[in-house]
Amino acid sequence: MEILYNDQNLVVCIKPVGLDSEKQMIDELSKTIHGNFYPVHRLDVNVGGIMVVAKTKACAAQLSKSIQNGEMKKEYVALVHGTPPKCGYWEDFLFKDSKKNKVFVVKKERKGVKKAALEYTCLKSSDPSLVSILLHTGRSHQIRVQFASRGFPLVGDHKYGSKDKENHPYLYSCKITFPYQNKTVSFESFPKWAKINKY
Repeated sequence: MEILYNDQNLVVCIKPVGLDSEKQMIDELSKTIHGNFYPVHRLDVNVGGIMVVAKTKACAAQLSKSIQNGEMKKEYVALVHGTPPKCGYWEDFLFKDSKKNKVFVVKKERKGVKKAALEYTCLKSSDPSLVSILLHTGRSHQIRVQFASRGFPLVGDHKYGSKDKENHPYLYSCKITFPYQNKTVSFESFPKWAKINKY
């Protein structure tokens, strides 16, 4: 597993596509680094990219607080079908059907519905188009659903409307920024399919 940063408190690594964030990735991490690990955020099994994992309970609490306070900024890159407008800010109400493990955009707030917000920039307008995304909320399947609901499903995302032959969504956690030891730290990494268009 690729390690971007490692100290006594936390490790920043690249989660491969196909591993869950809470057990399989930790098992793989344990093969490279010894110690205890405390996941503080997650990525979908079929999504790869940067993750921060605490190595102490105190650091896990600190990182969790940063997330709750909106101080941990998560940026993604994605390939989407179609050509979205050059940039945008989207807000939606999302409802997750846990039995189907699928999320839907709904018109108004009710029990089980959560507000979701993101902003994006189209880095390469074609079909498919390359977009960068900054999350303002961390809802399940949020990016996938918000783009698909507007007619721009992610390449490889068959759950949300893609008809191509790719075997996973082209979505990647490319940059994480958060406060750590009295300063702001930032880590970034780009997948091969986005490197030629790095912003």
